[in-house]
Amino acid sequence: MSAFRPSSPSIELIPALPGSYALLLHAAHEQLIEVGACGTLHILPGWYIYVGSALGPGGLRGRINHHLRLASRPHWHIDYLRRATELAAIWFEPSPARLEHLWAQSVAAQPGAQLPLPRFGASDCACAAHLFFFSASPTFSLGCCKVILDCCGAMVVL
Repeated sequence: MSAFRPSSPSIELIPALPGSYALLLHAAHEQLIEVGACGTLHILPGWYIYVGSALGPGGLRGRINHHLRLASRPHWHIDYLRRATELAAIWFEPSPARLEHLWAQSVAAQPGAQLPLPRFGASDCACAAHLFFFSASPTFSLGCCKVILDCCGAMVVL
């Protein structure tokens, strides 16, 4: 694997191919947020993992680029949570298969995983949710490419 250099146009190195991804988010403060029709999410200080897919136009690059910014008008459930958290890392896997469902099962089975809001990110599938909370930073791997964001927003691939 190669590393992204802080001066590199980092997002261009994410493939514009269909795939699945997971966001590692950190919440520093407790708060309540409304998540569209999904309901109210009680955000606790800690770590959140959200899993999703990017199968449409722009693929992984387009979707990850969307998540790097705060949406002025939230479209997806995750857009609401992004306003209350800092993005710390991204896992991604180029594939036409919807790996998000397998990843959701894998994350849910990790020690300490909690389901903060049923159906979050999973209104179109049978998963309980695509969002998981951990009080401590998760240490497991999803077995795919992982991107770490530093304090300046530069990316490093592990």
